[in-house]
Amino acid sequence: MAYIDFEIEMVYTISKEAKGDIAMAGNKFQTQDMMARCVPMSSVQAVLGGKWKILILWYIAFYKVQRFGQLMRRLDGITQSSLTKQLRELEQDGFLHREIYKEIPPKVEYSLTELGQSFTPILNQMMIWSEAHLCPPDYINPFGEDRTLPE
Repeated sequence: MAYIDFEIEMVYTISKEAKGDIAMAGNKFQTQDMMARCVPMSSVQAVLGGKWKILILWYIAFYKVQRFGQLMRRLDGITQSSLTKQLRELEQDGFLHREIYKEIPPKVEYSLTELGQSFTPILNQMMIWSEAHLCPPDYINPFGEDRTLPE
């Protein structure tokens, strides 16, 4: 246990010196060289880091346009505040377009932007990989043979 504490303290001390005395726990990815290598993946994780974001993008891509209530029904277990927060973040990050119709009751529709559409091949690959490696052998995709998104 003492060896682990010593090792953690050494990494922390080295990290503080490298970062200009920033008080944060260190790890092997906090050197300038390693951080530069991880920027692309860190950026993707920052955008897609929400619990529901990948599913939100999938449903909007699959159905082309989704209203708030439709997404609430599809995402069983999500709260209204979580859905609102995640939709706003995806909109701020440029993945979603939000169209507000001035009618009563108010109508809001979400669709993918060009950036969001450019992400659909990745969503397709994630779906195919998940079916092959994570789903039970007897899994039947409810979307049938046409389960991938148009690219």
